[in-house]
Amino acid sequence: MTFWRPSSGVSCLLGLITCLGCVASFNITPMTSGLRSAFSATRSSSMLGGTQRAVTFDRLLVNIGNDFNPDTGSFRCRLPGAYYFSFTVGKFPKKMLSVMLVKNGMEVQAMAYDGYQKQGRKVQSQSVMVSLRPMDTVYLLLQEKPDYAIYSNVGPYITFSGYLTYPDSTSSVGYLNNHLSPPGLHLPGCPPSIDPYYDWRRTTPSEEPRSAFSVARTLSALGESRGRREREALTFDVEYVNIGGHFNRTSGRFTCHFPGAYYFAFTVGKHPRRAVSVKLMTGRGEVRAMVFNEDMSRRRETQSQSLLLSLKKGDSVWLYSQQEDGYAVYSNQGRYTTFSGFLVYPDVESMYRDRTFT
Repeated sequence: MTFWRPSSGVSCLLGLITCLGCVASFNITPMTSGLRSAFSATRSSSMLGGTQRAVTFDRLLVNIGNDFNPDTGSFRCRLPGAYYFSFTVGKFPKKMLSVMLVKNGMEVQAMAYDGYQKQGRKVQSQSVMVSLRPMDTVYLLLQEKPDYAIYSNVGPYITFSGYLTYPDSTSSVGYLNNHLSPPGLHLPGCPPSIDPYYDWRRTTPSEEPRSAFSVARTLSALGESRGRREREALTFDVEYVNIGGHFNRTSGRFTCHFPGAYYFAFTVGKHPRRAVSVKLMTGRGEVRAMVFNEDMSRRRETQSQSLLLSLKKGDSVWLYSQQEDGYAVYSNQGRYTTFSGFLVYPDVESMYRDRTFT
């Protein structure tokens, strides 16, 4: 009696069908939607200091992964990785504004501030990227004193957004592997599973292009009249995230290692009795964007700016604060002054060209 023995190709196909059946039982969608986390919420009413601490929200625009609770105003991390947060708050007439982005209830990450108590309304913004572990929480806190408040109405002044920029590579790969096959399982006659970090254009495995940083200052930087001198980059003493190690805190410069489109955002504090003029620079001093405020009052406030830049390998990006007397950047432990950037889309063709001809 003869028995039919499937060929190696058929064995592989049968194994694949079995594997896919297991995956289907877990209801895993393509690219595993569980690796996504993002939210955006707005508030349509004002809030006075002392009534409650955490800023809550009444409209949820996006909540991928359901990690944000608008009723408590709290985001709870489900997937470890680097998250980018941004918020904008309205200033209440004749009240001061002080809103902090807080991690785990006590670690102040960044602040939006306006010390003016004038009649008019305005908005202040802030953004930062932070590294989170599972169960970490992030939310906004309003200064508790009654002299402080935030303003909004049906055209929301108050917004809060956040999203997972780069998941922790180890945990994300583990998540994929746990839903495909046990470690070391290899079906006879089948090719091994594809390394998620393998680029088909290369002959050797390599890590995917990742580049991100987020830093802050806790000290002010005062301009001085010392005659003509070289433009010096604004430096930073707090590092939240530095994926790839492409930002140098000592020099204050980001150096591009992967060509592509990068997003940059910065917020700076205005010093009492001094103007503020901070420029986002590339290379040897090309101005790409700036913030400016020449109000010489004794009050403090923050100014923000952001944009996308197309960078080539070796390009540098940095902040320049006007160094003459009468100008300054203000900050303290509340971290008024922040600077963030990350790779949005790599230029794959340029990267391939660089690897081919170097």
